[in-house]
Amino acid sequence: MPPRLLAGLAALAPILALADDASWSLLNRNYFLHNDYRTPSGSGQSYRQEWAQGFIGELRSGFTEGTVGIGIDAHGFLGLKLDGGRGHAGTGLLPRDSDGRAESTYSSAGAALKLRAGNTLLRYGEMTVETPVFDTGDKRLHPEYATGWLLENTDLPDWRLQAGRFTAFSNQDSSASLDDFDGYGASTRGHAISLAGATYSGSGALGGALFAGQLQDTWRQAYLNLNYHLGDWRFDGNLYDTRDTGAASVGAIDTLAWSLAGKYRFGAQALTLAWQKVQGDTPFDFVGGDSIYLANSIKYADFNGPGERSWQLRYDLDLGGFGVPGLSLMGRYVSGRGIDGSHAPADGAYLQYGQGGKHWERDIDLKYVVQGGTAKNLSVSLSHVSHRGNAAQPGDDIDRVYLIVEYPLAGRF
Repeated sequence: MPPRLLAGLAALAPILALADDASWSLLNRNYFLHNDYRTPSGSGQSYRQEWAQGFIGELRSGFTEGTVGIGIDAHGFLGLKLDGGRGHAGTGLLPRDSDGRAESTYSSAGAALKLRAGNTLLRYGEMTVETPVFDTGDKRLHPEYATGWLLENTDLPDWRLQAGRFTAFSNQDSSASLDDFDGYGASTRGHAISLAGATYSGSGALGGALFAGQLQDTWRQAYLNLNYHLGDWRFDGNLYDTRDTGAASVGAIDTLAWSLAGKYRFGAQALTLAWQKVQGDTPFDFVGGDSIYLANSIKYADFNGPGERSWQLRYDLDLGGFGVPGLSLMGRYVSGRGIDGSHAPADGAYLQYGQGGKHWERDIDLKYVVQGGTAKNLSVSLSHVSHRGNAAQPGDDIDRVYLIVEYPLAGRF
């Protein structure tokens, strides 16, 4: 681990010592990613392939005694290149230098101060965020982080209230704290993002969430979720309404996107059927890797083009019910069509869509989690993704293979 990272974590020791219930975790993540382009990619590469090892460490203090408890959460990351030459770099696992080569190592570190009064928690600093209108992603070697403040309150039974504002960002393939998150046209570059909302998750069958978000001078967004459990059935509905605001930095936006999903579980198996629709002249856009809770946003494509309608069929199998505990299989197919970007504002950022766009994606995942012994919770995931589409949508014709091995360690001071 780089000396500056060790020094930074060591400086936190006195604060951790003041607070009770301090804990640590270390996630060892080995990641292989291969992209095989079936049509010429924009970079001219026929394939991209990288293999890397990452270490993600976290220190979490408890809180000091008193009316207002004080604590700190800190994180550090180190990424090591195992394979990834100039001709096939660019999968998103490793940052690239000025010559287009994947860097051999990269690292980052950050921390957030936290204050607690009763059931109210305020965090200020660099952190991960998980809300439906802004959600930092963790899809590659390096997690995304956002810098700002986040307030949470759980005074009301079964309710979680959240509000926050973030002004600096760290991307998945960079150690910079101001690297920014880019969407399909929008970017956090020079813009803050604010949010507020509530989530209800009671002991009954019904749950839901209501949020509002604003990307400065770009859009205002409202989100609604309703979910319902009935025996072996689960139903989930999500809706986003996005409209431009302020200087409208990416052009006029008036988009309604929604999805409905139904899941039926029978024994060790489950079937899911989902439908998704985007209404408007521009796509449903978002910043932050996981800031889209629509049902058909999957491994490669989000099926969020202007006017797009899509459906999904998914099958899950828990092989623990067949004598192999810890082994699971998932397969799904999503098809989208009806994309029409011909009415997008000419002065906006969404001119990459044509008329009559259509595409499909097929995913197959196999995962095993060690159930006991020294290697308990070690997981191995093997995934294959295929995506095909016509020229009126921006996605590549691609076959992608992931192999991810993760081994989490954790303890208390």
